[in-house]
Amino acid sequence: MTDSENDEIDVPVCIIDDDEDVRSSIANLLRSCGHVVETFSGPAEFKGRNGCRAVACLILDVRLKGANGLDFQEELLQSQHSIPIVLMSGHGDVPMTVRGMRAGAITFLPKPFREEELLAAVREAIGIGELRRRDEGAHAELRNRFVTLTPRERDVLGLVAAGLMNKQIAGQLAISEITVKIHRGNAMRKMKADSLADLVRMAEKLGARENQSRYGRAQSID
Repeated sequence: MTDSENDEIDVPVCIIDDDEDVRSSIANLLRSCGHVVETFSGPAEFKGRNGCRAVACLILDVRLKGANGLDFQEELLQSQHSIPIVLMSGHGDVPMTVRGMRAGAITFLPKPFREEELLAAVREAIGIGELRRRDEGAHAELRNRFVTLTPRERDVLGLVAAGLMNKQIAGQLAISEITVKIHRGNAMRKMKADSLADLVRMAEKLGARENQSRYGRAQSID
């Protein structure tokens, strides 16, 4: 088993429900299937104990004592957390379901639900979470490469991504075509691009494409 596979196994499924019996029942079921599980009585406890650690998926009750699960879901979304969430409620209705799904919930389980329904929802959520973490890791790697570029290399990268030819880029930046080629080559090497098309795709993913209508530096990324 690889280190990455071990890391995935150690990522917990988290349960937030103010009913201790419900928490224990779900936790026991998931542990019997080999999942690492952590339980919380509410959002405050989750934030206090979990911090910024990775979560395989979050099983979240909507109606909690002193808290609203949908509000907490939206709080996580606004905080840039990409945790896949399975919502559950014994008092669900259409507006509640729509709100949760619009905020990115994987599914909405009405209580009581069958074990098979919960396990299927958790499997789906974990799979989506793994894909998200891989995508986030790949994007972080691109950002790390991007910051190694000089300001002028970023200028050239942005204009290349905008579709300008070397001569046009040279005119925009008031440099020679040879210098453009050097900067473009350096950008390809530092970004580890296999081709010009690959370099353009990287720039698009990073939001580093230059607006052709304005002169100046390529757009920087946040």
